[in-house]
Amino acid sequence: MDEIAEQSAGAGRRARGGGGAARRAERTAPKIEFARFIERRIPNLEILNEEALEIIEHNAETVLEEIGVNFVENPAALDLWRAAGADVQGERVRIPRGLARKLCATAPREFVQHARNPERNVTIGGKNLVLAPVYGPPFVRDLEGGRRYATIEDFRNFVKLGHMSKYVHHSGGTVCEPTDVAVNKRHLDMLHAHMMLTDKPYMGSVTEPSRAADSVEMSKILFGSDFVDQNTVMTSLVNINSPLTFDSVMMGALEVYARANQACIISPFIVGGAMAPVTVAGTLTQVLAEVLAGVAYSQLIRPGAPVIFGAFVTSIDMNSGAPTFGTPEAAHITLGAGQLARRLGLPFRSAGSFCGSKLPDAQAAYETANTLNIGLLAGVNFMLHACGWLEGGLVSSYEKYVMDADQLGALQRLSQGIDMSANGQGMDALREVGPGGHFLGCGHTQENFKSAFWKTDLLDYKPFETWEEEGARDTSTLASARVKKMLGEFQAPAIDPGVAEALAEYVAKKKAAVPDAFM
Repeated sequence: MDEIAEQSAGAGRRARGGGGAARRAERTAPKIEFARFIERRIPNLEILNEEALEIIEHNAETVLEEIGVNFVENPAALDLWRAAGADVQGERVRIPRGLARKLCATAPREFVQHARNPERNVTIGGKNLVLAPVYGPPFVRDLEGGRRYATIEDFRNFVKLGHMSKYVHHSGGTVCEPTDVAVNKRHLDMLHAHMMLTDKPYMGSVTEPSRAADSVEMSKILFGSDFVDQNTVMTSLVNINSPLTFDSVMMGALEVYARANQACIISPFIVGGAMAPVTVAGTLTQVLAEVLAGVAYSQLIRPGAPVIFGAFVTSIDMNSGAPTFGTPEAAHITLGAGQLARRLGLPFRSAGSFCGSKLPDAQAAYETANTLNIGLLAGVNFMLHACGWLEGGLVSSYEKYVMDADQLGALQRLSQGIDMSANGQGMDALREVGPGGHFLGCGHTQENFKSAFWKTDLLDYKPFETWEEEGARDTSTLASARVKKMLGEFQAPAIDPGVAEALAEYVAKKKAAVPDAFM
């Protein structure tokens, strides 16, 4: 029996069971902790002054008006732009100054993405930050198996890790690309895994418009047609083919989701120096121009469709041509794009656990820390790639996934700012201890020690002797053990047996209807 089908059958039996055995099993089952999405209590870091923002906004409108953008192999899109007042010549669309910004005004400032468990719903926008895992790598890596092509088993494992990770708020989308499943069918298996193995929110497919349509239909089975018609249950990634090109595949997926009132991240995919100017201001100008055009188009499809201002930006090593991560320039672009997104009144997507390292080593840690922390300070609302990213996005790493997910807890605590309540001020402790004493045994410490400091679930702070006796394990080794523990303790969340059966039938029917295609 297929793994997911077997787990769903077990979930159904548990749902129909009950009595003493069920209650005992519930008491002895591993407790899975979930943190609500981040609600920031710290200010954003504003790096651009008013004059700089106005210059970039003016230049972006100039790009749209004078240079324009291409909508490739999409006559219907060209007709929509023409009707809206744009100058359309061939596939080039030149947008009059102010038109794109006017169209963007109908997009919501924030929206709720619903999960099948309402306790896992996330609000995207405002002062909120939603953390989602790595997206898209064709390879996976772990300590024992090394680097290899990803399989559907790997995909399901990463979904399980996301479900078990306290500070990962969102299951994501293509957490790795399962190369052992046909290209034209793998989206069905991936969606099925997200729907069955977790009750956190998820992303839909964008690799072909019909696959986006499948995502909508499967979501209607999971949530009910009326609910999907009236609510957002997917947030999906639509990349712009930078510079200034909107291809028919991605725009086709955008059209499906916008018509269905499902959210899209409109995101330029930029490697500075290759797909954008080498300067920060020049790149920000291009990012804003591309986002303005993409968001405006979504609103031409359906005014009020939820969208996110995306900015995936890295620089290039001018010697090797390889992308680089965690650099000062990338930080400047992320911070500046956040300001531009807020002025446009849109939720903001950027940052993540970016690194160029081949292993979850010191380089990976430095670069990841730089991008995660900048993302928090930049006011990011939706952080894709928040855990698991390795080797410039080519690899989903099991060990790095849990290393990053652990550090997301520190990010969550940092976002809460400083407690200035009477308890936070600590005056009782200061009065009790006085000069020359210590605070370990005072009443205030006893009342607060369990929650006073964020505590890692992974890193080692034991004395040297203890560490050595336990095998002198480095962080990768500790992370490998934690992966095994989390996967060993995983239990699929219960789901209505009828819904599970209907999803399985939909997937089986769609896969049987066409032959496998691996290209």
